[in-house]
Amino acid sequence: MNHLLRSHAPITTRGWEVLDSEARGRLRTGLAARKLVDFSGPHGFDHSSLNLGRVSAAIESPVEGVEAKVRQVLPLAEIRVPFAVSRSALLDVERGAPEIELEHLDRAARQVALIENVAVLHGWEAAGIIGTTEASVHESVTLGDSYAAYPAVVAHATEVLRIAGIDGPYGLALGPEAYTGVVETSERGGHLLLDHLRTILGGPVVWAPGVRGGVVLSLRGGDFLLVCGEDLSIGYDHHDNDSVSLYLEETFTFQVASPDAVVALTP
Repeated sequence: MNHLLRSHAPITTRGWEVLDSEARGRLRTGLAARKLVDFSGPHGFDHSSLNLGRVSAAIESPVEGVEAKVRQVLPLAEIRVPFAVSRSALLDVERGAPEIELEHLDRAARQVALIENVAVLHGWEAAGIIGTTEASVHESVTLGDSYAAYPAVVAHATEVLRIAGIDGPYGLALGPEAYTGVVETSERGGHLLLDHLRTILGGPVVWAPGVRGGVVLSLRGGDFLLVCGEDLSIGYDHHDNDSVSLYLEETFTFQVASPDAVVALTP
């Protein structure tokens, strides 16, 4: 038994397999930031911080003649999103139902993906996380209202990175509305705008809930690091005659090693 207390839940092995599988399927699409930055983990629930490899300025020592500094670390944030599953749905699993009602799991998965994307790409001050767009040393580029102008905007952003000595391939994160607009747009000659953007980038265009505008960043590796202690897991809280109360949990933090490897695209 561990802190997730799954053995205390009135859920069979088959039930847990279905819930875990359904959660993975729902999370895979929404966790956009993981497709664009380096990922380290999972390191375990007891992993509490990321070593930054730096120390503070000298601090006062209680003993004369002793020089002292404090090692700098970035603590991991611990997030939890509760949801419930009806006991009747769990019984349907045992009966062999091909699918069950998991509306609350859908919502929880969307919220978890949202907070991870926002933290990585735009930052989370209360958790001490500086996101990619906050860290960028480059001037932001305006996307504008016309999807037809996106290739020029993205090409300019990649050129800014090349001039700064940042190699590709590059990736582009777009919010849901902008991504849908790109997918539905054809250029002159019938060529898909999405394919044109991928050619410019040499990498993917990612559907990213929570993104404001867009983000162009290098995928060469070593520039951005998402560190995960406990990767997304389902835990048990309590139950009654009608439903089982569960939660999605994760511990993570994020570090920008190269502030010159990203360009923000403002709406």
